[in-house]
Amino acid sequence: MKFISTRGGNEKVNGARAIVQGLAKNGGLFVPEAFPAVSAEELDSMLTMSYAERASKIIYKYLDDYDEAELLKACEAAYSRFEGPDPAPLVKIDDGIYILELFHGPTCAFKDMALTLLPYLLRKGCNICGIKEKILILVATSGDTGKAALEGFKDAEGVKIMVFYPNDGVSKMQKLQMCTQEGSNVNVVAVKGNFDDCQSAVKTIFNSAECAEELKKRGYLLSSANSINFGRLVPQVVYYFSAYLDLVSSGQIEMGTPIDFCVPTGNFGNILAAYYAKRMGLPVRRLHCASNMNNILTDFLTKGEYDTRRDFYKTTSPSMDILISSNLERLLFEVCGRDGKLTSSRMEQLKTDKVYKITPEEQAEIAKTFDGGWANEDEVVETVYDVFCDTGYTMDTHTGCAMKVAIDWFEKNKKDTTNMVVVATANPYKFPQDVLYAVTGNDVRDSFKGIKRLHAATAMKVPASLAGLRDKPVRFDTVVSADKMFDEVLQFIGK
Repeated sequence: MKFISTRGGNEKVNGARAIVQGLAKNGGLFVPEAFPAVSAEELDSMLTMSYAERASKIIYKYLDDYDEAELLKACEAAYSRFEGPDPAPLVKIDDGIYILELFHGPTCAFKDMALTLLPYLLRKGCNICGIKEKILILVATSGDTGKAALEGFKDAEGVKIMVFYPNDGVSKMQKLQMCTQEGSNVNVVAVKGNFDDCQSAVKTIFNSAECAEELKKRGYLLSSANSINFGRLVPQVVYYFSAYLDLVSSGQIEMGTPIDFCVPTGNFGNILAAYYAKRMGLPVRRLHCASNMNNILTDFLTKGEYDTRRDFYKTTSPSMDILISSNLERLLFEVCGRDGKLTSSRMEQLKTDKVYKITPEEQAEIAKTFDGGWANEDEVVETVYDVFCDTGYTMDTHTGCAMKVAIDWFEKNKKDTTNMVVVATANPYKFPQDVLYAVTGNDVRDSFKGIKRLHAATAMKVPASLAGLRDKPVRFDTVVSADKMFDEVLQFIGK
């Protein structure tokens, strides 16, 4: 399998190079030259497989330059770090509605599904490509990616990792998770501004020949753990296959029956992975894109215009507080007929004019699979409360957005009998005060009091990794402006 850039050009690389490099040389995102197919016979064969076995089968279809047996061992090692026998269990909430829990990993967020495996993919990728330099991983995070990447790469040989997060744009628990991170090769820096400021500055560093040259002088090669890196995206494709297979093996549906997924979405990577699964042959009917008040994706799917000239909201679902959804570029590339020049011009227009439009034909093509909805803050509270009261199930605020969109869909389409899987992206204890308020109406300032009272109200198990944060010392407290981020990078790696 070869990978090409969403922005055209002649660059064509294998999977290992795409992962190690992160971005294409022209600033585009790497995409597979063609989508590999999963046949009905292969789907049948995966019914009795473990999650790790399913993961190695799906990932190897893209990364065939890796050793398949070794990839399986890496998947088994990565997913053995999750609580329980199944890293991505499916929970039935109501007739036709299921929740796919992706928060049982080391950092209690769906990012663990990829970032526990990415260190192997990166190390092995370096070996395949004959790369001897040390690797510097730069991450922009809206909350969950940062901690998952730090945990995945801590103390990794030949790797340093640096995470940037918006100073006032993550939850208290997310901030504590990052700023207390252990490891001799890690660094965490807060940035004045929002996630888009962090992400744009990191992309600028990646696209700067001057920055690359300076890092090369110091013996480092730049890579990414954000979902712009295909190594982040490909493990996420797996859990859509696994959810479908679990529905079949449990007798909920027959093999071949289409289903829907409703995905809380900020940077568009999670739902794009579902789209990739569909392109590979998974029987997916529709993908429902769920947003919070930063509903730029809902507007785009409705109007065919991506316009960042709007108010930015800080919400109780901070991982979705994003106005520039990087992975949308990969979808645009597909629906415009893989026209790299057109995709490049649109990304340039977004950078200069803050807006671009797609054609009615492209919008119609997207609408065959995607639709969008969003929830305001009051609606999230009501949804989390109603689901808890009706079913006893506790969900976090991001999942609350998705559940609201799923409920809205069925209210508008009362005769629809297609099964819906709502993707749960974080453990409720990562946002204890907001979930406690939704469930009980009680408001507390202290996160750990929130955890204690939420446990009393729901009896849901408290992850040890979150409960233990209270006693961990804060290691990182630097705050900089976006234009000083590369200075911090150089200070971190030294001369």
